[in-house]
Amino acid sequence: MISFDRRILTHFDFFQPFLIIPIIVFSYILVSEANSILANKQLVYFGVGFACFCTFFLLPIRRLEWLIPIFYWIGIVLLIIVDIFGVSKLGAQRWIEFPFVHFTLQPSEIMKPAFLLMLAHLVKKRPPEKNGYGLKEFCRLSFYILLPFFLILKEPDLGTALILLLVGYAVLFVIGVDKKIWISIFIAIGICTPILYENLHDYQKKRITDFLSEKPSYHVQQSIIAIGSGGLTGKPKDEATQTHFKFLPIATSDFIFAYNIERFGFYGAVGLIGFYALLIMHLLSLNYILKKDFFTQVVTTGIAVMIFIYVGVNISMTIGFAPVVGVPLPFFSYGGSSFVTFMILFGMLQNLLTFRFDTMNNFIKIKF
Repeated sequence: MISFDRRILTHFDFFQPFLIIPIIVFSYILVSEANSILANKQLVYFGVGFACFCTFFLLPIRRLEWLIPIFYWIGIVLLIIVDIFGVSKLGAQRWIEFPFVHFTLQPSEIMKPAFLLMLAHLVKKRPPEKNGYGLKEFCRLSFYILLPFFLILKEPDLGTALILLLVGYAVLFVIGVDKKIWISIFIAIGICTPILYENLHDYQKKRITDFLSEKPSYHVQQSIIAIGSGGLTGKPKDEATQTHFKFLPIATSDFIFAYNIERFGFYGAVGLIGFYALLIMHLLSLNYILKKDFFTQVVTTGIAVMIFIYVGVNISMTIGFAPVVGVPLPFFSYGGSSFVTFMILFGMLQNLLTFRFDTMNNFIKIKF
């Protein structure tokens, strides 16, 4: 006989699924309206994502903490393998293809949970002093942040590389670093910006040029038209012409926010942004109850910052306030990689929150 410890319900954070599930349901409605075939595939991704959530929720992460550096370095090795044997698609070499089964793996997605866990492991081993980390510790932590950044940047995948970079340093900002270090970094970035721009790929420069030009690109123009046509309350399904006549590109993934407004108007946009805002604020507020649990603080802050960046960049892109990059809306855009990755991240987080007072994770009892 198998029974579960009821204390799980005491510390499980039910507010997270309360905010995430409506986003997922809302997404499925839009994807099914735009393309029923993609909607069926999305159901498969939902199943895989839920299985991954359960797996990482039930894993005794704190007992297996010694495996985290191995997990991180496996991710680094996979990124190096991509550079040597990777498969190219649309000019980017980001995937590893397994022979005979034709299954592809994107190591940069695996790197996201590995990266956060490694950062949490390092901070827990050497927590910051009262005035924050000094230069030596900051450089040590920066090594683990910059290594995957440069490997992913080389693919090239500037979007994912920048997200990991920003998440890593945002976590350090929250955990605590000497303010003199931040001032020096900002000055260095200002001086090096022209050099960094010159080393971008041509298509990356074009995206910036399109963003800075008076006339937005075709994709952004169609997105703005879809947003403007939605009005306050949106349009009926059959009248959402921007999407159903294929004027709005990639309406189920990169530009699904524009489709959302075309269908449900300004109120639909406010509702969706509201769910994301509440989720981010809730995650950041958990730091007040975690106190000296640096491991969980890093994971919580990292996920909150990651969602903020994804949402901010995607929405800014659709309204012409940012260059067009392939950054999806978490739990909302069609696709499996992003959805499964975030389900893994939230499975890890729920595990750390639910079992933070039980390092042995003795939540399952088996009786014969």
